[in-house]
Amino acid sequence: MIPPIGGAVRREVGGVSEDIFSAGDAHIKRVVYPSGYKWSTNLKPIVGTDLCMHAHVGFLAEGHMRIEYPDGCCIDLVAPQAVIIHPGHDATVIGDETAVLIQFDFDKETVSRLNLPLEHEHAK
Repeated sequence: MIPPIGGAVRREVGGVSEDIFSAGDAHIKRVVYPSGYKWSTNLKPIVGTDLCMHAHVGFLAEGHMRIEYPDGCCIDLVAPQAVIIHPGHDATVIGDETAVLIQFDFDKETVSRLNLPLEHEHAK
């Protein structure tokens, strides 16, 4: 597994561990999703929204994740792969392997700061 980011702050929530390194207004994160993880099971009760409303931009370095949108669109991400995950999704780790995402974000401003669409491209 990719080791933790040196100098980062560690945070754990809903079975997910994050190493967060601040770089000005941006954050570089190493996010580790355990085998069996599903956003709607692990984080929905904590966050309080039906779907993950955060955008994720980065690189899936390890593992296999399935991203599902409310319109039925399903995207499988298999490492190594660059990723853009739009707000309004559920996510599941597929298989027995942990998934590791190296993510770049601006907290709640990721969509606007990176000029991303507000919804995923398959919604039309």
